[in-house]
Amino acid sequence: MTETKALPRAATSVKLAAAKASIAASALLAAAKLAAGLWSGSLALLSESGHAFVDTGATVLTFFAVREAEKPADEEHHYGHGKYEALAALIQTGFLFGLALFIVGEAWRRLQETDVVIDAGWPIYGVLIVSIIVDFVRSRQLRRIAKEEGSDALAADALHFSSDLVSSALVLLGLVAAHYGFERGDALAALGVAVFIAVAGFRLGRRTIDTLLDAAPREMAPHLERAIVDVPGVIAIDSLRLRTIGPDIVGEATIGVSRGLRVEQAARIKSAVAEAIATVTPRARITLSIEPRALDDETIAERILLVGARRHIHAHHVIAQQIEGRLSIGVDVELDGAMPLGRAHAIAADFESALRDEFGADAEVDTHIEPLELQLLAAHVADPAIAGAIKAALARVAAQTRPPAHVRDVRVRETAGGIVVNFRCRLDAAVSVQSAHDALDEIERRTREEFPAILRIVGRAEPGDRSAAA
Repeated sequence: MTETKALPRAATSVKLAAAKASIAASALLAAAKLAAGLWSGSLALLSESGHAFVDTGATVLTFFAVREAEKPADEEHHYGHGKYEALAALIQTGFLFGLALFIVGEAWRRLQETDVVIDAGWPIYGVLIVSIIVDFVRSRQLRRIAKEEGSDALAADALHFSSDLVSSALVLLGLVAAHYGFERGDALAALGVAVFIAVAGFRLGRRTIDTLLDAAPREMAPHLERAIVDVPGVIAIDSLRLRTIGPDIVGEATIGVSRGLRVEQAARIKSAVAEAIATVTPRARITLSIEPRALDDETIAERILLVGARRHIHAHHVIAQQIEGRLSIGVDVELDGAMPLGRAHAIAADFESALRDEFGADAEVDTHIEPLELQLLAAHVADPAIAGAIKAALARVAAQTRPPAHVRDVRVRETAGGIVVNFRCRLDAAVSVQSAHDALDEIERRTREEFPAILRIVGRAEPGDRSAAA
C-alpha cells in the first residue's frame, strides 16, 4: 500500500496563515463596500458588499476547515479529516446561491422604479479600485498556495476572490453608466454580480459534491492507469477505484501478474507500482492487490509444474498425450521415502485433483510416486588410481557421444554407499536441452557399466564453442 505522509507542520502553518489573511482582507473589503453602498445608494455596490460579507463568513469557515482537516486519522475517522474542507465548501455554496437569489430579487425591484438616485463620488470609485487590486493579489496568492498544498478550501477561497474581482468591475461599470445618465445600469450591474456569484457557487458546488459522493478524480485516473500498466511485469489492471479525501487520493487497485512468478518477484512488482503511483501524485494512498493470471503461451508442462509448486511437490518426467480429444497426463512426483503410503497416496490424489481443475474434469491424470531420499553421506577423496581411471573413462566416453562433449572438473569421492562422481562437460551451445540430456545419460550409463561401484554420477552441461566440444 502506498502511504502519504502527514503534511509537515510548516505546510499547515502556511495554509492557516493564508486563511487568516483572507479573513482580514474579506472583512475590511466587506465593511468598506457596505459603507460605500449606503452612502451612494447603489444596489450593485450593496449587493457586492453582501457578497463580500458572505465571503468573509466563507473564509472563517475555511480557516476552521483547514485546521480540522489537518488532524491525523483516529479511531473514529480512519481516513483522516480531509472532508471537513468539502463540508465547509458545501456550506459556502449554499450561501452563494442564497445571496444570488436575493440580489436578483432586489435588482428586479429596482428595475421597476423610476426615481432611483445614485450618488457616487470619488471615494466610492476608490473603494472599488482598491477592492479590485486586493482581490487580484489575494486570488493569485491563494491559488498558488492551494495548488502547492492541495487544499480544496483555499482553492474555493481563491475562486471567491476571483469572482469578487469580476463583481467589483461590474459594479464600477454600473456606477459609471448611472453617472452618465443610464440609471438602470446599476441594477443591471447587480444582475451581473448575481450571475457571477451563481456561477462561482455552481463550480464550487459541483466539485464539493463530487468529493462528498466519492466521485473518482476524472483527470487523475488516466494518468495513474498509464503509470501502473507501464510497470514491467504488470499484465493488466483488473480494477482501479479512486476517491478524494481533502487533498489526498485514496482507493484500491488490483493488478494482474503472471501466476508463475515467485512471491518475491510479485512483491517487487507491487513495490514498483507503488513507486510509479507516487511519481504521478505523492498524495495518493492506494491499496494494491495482486491477482495471478495465466499467460496465453504457457505450455502444458509449465502448467503442471506450477500446480505442483503451489503444493510444494517436486514433479518431473511429464508425459502428455492427446487421445481422441482427451488429454492424458503422466507425471512423476517425489515424496519423502520414509512417508507412509497412505499419506503419500493422499498427497498424490490431491495433486491429481488439482491437475483436473487446471485442465478439465475429463483429463486423465496418473501419478507415479518416487522416494525422495535426502542423505548426508560421509565422504573422502577417492584413491588416485581409481579416480584417474574414472576420469579417463569419462573423457573417452564423452568424446564418443553424439553430440561429442568435453569433460572437465571431475571430482571422485568414496562414501559408505559407493563412489560419487561430479563433473562438468562442455557441449556446443547450439545443441538442444534434450540432446545435451541424452548425451549426459549416455556418459553416465557407459561409465557405470565400467565401474559398478559408482553410486551416483552428477554431470552438469555447459555451453561451449565447437572446438572445445570437439
